[in-house]
Amino acid sequence: MAGVRRGADRNAPAGAPYGMLRVGLRTGVAQWLLERVPTPRRTPFTLGYLAVVGATTTFAKLAGPELVQRLQEASSSDGHNLLQHPLRALLLSGFWVAGEVWMPYLWGFAFTLAPLERRVGPARAAAVFAIGHVAATLLSQGVVIAAVATGRMAPEVMDRLDIGVSYGVLACLGAVAGLLPPRGRLLALGGAGLMIVEQIASDRDVVTAVGHPAAVLAGVALWRWLRRAERRPLRPAAVTAPAAAPAGAHVPAAR
Repeated sequence: MAGVRRGADRNAPAGAPYGMLRVGLRTGVAQWLLERVPTPRRTPFTLGYLAVVGATTTFAKLAGPELVQRLQEASSSDGHNLLQHPLRALLLSGFWVAGEVWMPYLWGFAFTLAPLERRVGPARAAAVFAIGHVAATLLSQGVVIAAVATGRMAPEVMDRLDIGVSYGVLACLGAVAGLLPPRGRLLALGGAGLMIVEQIASDRDVVTAVGHPAAVLAGVALWRWLRRAERRPLRPAAVTAPAAAPAGAHVPAAR
C-alpha cells in the first residue's frame, strides 16, 4: 500500500491480521475499555445472572397478571414465606426485579458485580452476591417479624411482596470498594450512602431502610477475604543472559 513503510509494523504480533490496528487498540484508553467489557469468559456469573433476570422480567411483561402475581408471591422473601419456606424464599426472591424495568439493573451489574468478578473470579463474586442477599433479607425481615410480634407493626406487613436483586448488587458494591484505591473507595461508599439515605427519605420503608445498609456492610465485611483472593496480572519473568565467564573459570551447573 502506497505511503506505508515496509518496516512500520515490526512491533505487531507475528501473523496477526491488521497488526497495527490491533496494536493500537491494545494501548491507552482503548485497551482499558476492552479489558473491562463483560464477556462470557471474564464474567460468566454476571452475564448468566443478567440473562435469568432478563428472562423473568420479560415473562412478567408477557404473561397473565394473575400468574405473575402468584409466582412472585411464592418467590417473595416476606416474613410469612421465610417462616414457612425459608430456602425457597431466599433463593427465588433474587430471580425477579422490583418493577417492570430491567435496564437499571444492567448498569447496576456492570458497575458492581462485573468488576468484582473480574478481580476475584466467578465463584467468590457469586458468594458475595448470595451472602449480601441472604444476610440483608434475614436481617430486614427479622426486624419486621420482631416488630409485628411486639405489636409495633400490623401483621399485614409480613405479607408485603419482597423480591429483587438490590441486596446482592449493593453487597457487590460494598465488596468491590475494598479493592479500589482509597479515593475510589471513598467515592463508592459515599455514593452508596447518599443513595440509601435518599431512598429511605423518599420511600419510608422499614425493609429497605434496614436491608440496603446491611447489604453494603455485608460486602465491606468480606474485604479481607477478597483481597487475599484478588486476581493480579502475571508479570513475565525477566530473562537475563548470564554474563560471560572468564576463560578457565568454573561455571556452576544450573539447579
